[in-house]
Amino acid sequence: MFGQNIGTEKALQKIKQYCAYQERSHTETKEKLYSFGLRQQEVEQLLAQLIEENYLNEERFAIAFAGGKFRMKQWGKVKIRYELRQRKVSEYCIKAALKEISQDDYEACLHKLAKAKLLTLKGERNLFTRKAKLQAYLLQKGFEASLVSPIVQEI
Repeated sequence: MFGQNIGTEKALQKIKQYCAYQERSHTETKEKLYSFGLRQQEVEQLLAQLIEENYLNEERFAIAFAGGKFRMKQWGKVKIRYELRQRKVSEYCIKAALKEISQDDYEACLHKLAKAKLLTLKGERNLFTRKAKLQAYLLQKGFEASLVSPIVQEI
C-alpha cells in the first residue's frame, strides 16, 4: 500500500489535482497521501493545508455524495447515512447532507421505484410474496421502514 516517498511538494501538487477533480472525504485523501509514501506528520500537515486552501471540505463532500447517490442511484437516506459513516464523515456533516435532499423529491423517488418494481413482480401470483419482495427491495435501496410500510400496504 505504501509507495516510495515522493516528497511533500510533489505530493501536494498531486493531491491538489486529486481533490480538484471531485469532492473527496478526509479519509480517502489521507489514504491517498499515505500511498505516496509520506509519514504521518507530513500527511497531517498536507491535510491541514488542503482544508485551509478549501481543496478539502467534509461538509461539501457529504452534500455532493448524498445528492449524487440519491439522484443517480436512487438511494434512500438510510443507505446514504451508512455509506457516509463508512467514510468516517462527522454526524453533523451527514445531517447537513441529508437535509439538502428535498422531501418531495425523496417521496416521489420512493413511489417511482415502488411502481417500477411492482411491474417486475406482475408474474408473482401470491400477494404476500409480492409485498415482501417490494418491501425488501425498497429497504435494500435505503428507504426508511416508516415510509416503505404504507406503500407496501397500498397494494
